[in-house]
Formats: sequence, C-alpha cells, structure tokens
Amino acid sequence: MQDFNNEENVGVVKISDEVVSVIAGIAAEEIQGVVGFQHTGVSNNITQIFKGKKAVGKAVKVTLEEDRATIELEVSVEYGVRIMDVVGQVQENVKKTVEAMTGLTVSGVNVYVQNIYLPKEEEKVEE
Repeated sequence: MQDFNNEENVGVVKISDEVVSVIAGIAAEEIQGVVGFQHTGVSNNITQIFKGKKAVGKAVKVTLEEDRATIELEVSVEYGVRIMDVVGQVQENVKKTVEAMTGLTVSGVNVYVQNIYLPKEEEKVEE
C-alpha cells in the first residue's frame, strides 16, 4: 500500500497495489487492438460482465516504492495490428491514467504480449 501524507495533516491516504492494478488494466483495455486481459479480483469479474469481454491470460503486477510505481502487464492483441504501435499506446495510456488518478509517478510500464487473437470464421463473415 502507498501512503500519502496530506500537508494539512488531515490524515493518511493509502492506495493498495490492487487498486493501481485495476486502474492500469482498465487503461490498457481502452486501447484498440488489445483483446485479452485479466486483472485479479472481484472487480475484474464485474468489469468483464459489463464490457462483455472474456478474460484471456493473466495480469497486472504493480511494484510500489515510495511515490513511484512500476507496472507489468500481460496482454493479447488482435491479429493484423502493429504490435509496437499498440504496445506504445498501452504504455502511454497506463502511465497517464495511473498518474492522473493516484498521484503516483509511474517509472515504467512493461508490456508483455502473450497471445495473438485470431477472429473466428463466423466473425469474419459478419463484418
């Protein structure tokens, strides 16, 4: 958990690794071309139900040190996308979103492409 001391000494705010993990996961899913992704925890199941997506693969790992975060993500991407472009967008969006929502400084976003999603034949015909 990350502690934030308010200058006015009102109290301490703690942000857990899991909260940062969920924020990073949602930010990664916002990028077109990212297909499969899985966070851990109950919030993932709710997110997947609302978005109608299946979770593929595992994970977000967050390492917090003082006011800095390092984030590792495993994703699946659509076949045919430029992987480096998609990964760059994921890194940028995750960094921007986590910093904006938590006040942490993101020192690194490491993205591991674990799988490529090939659309099923029925989906190709419908498009």
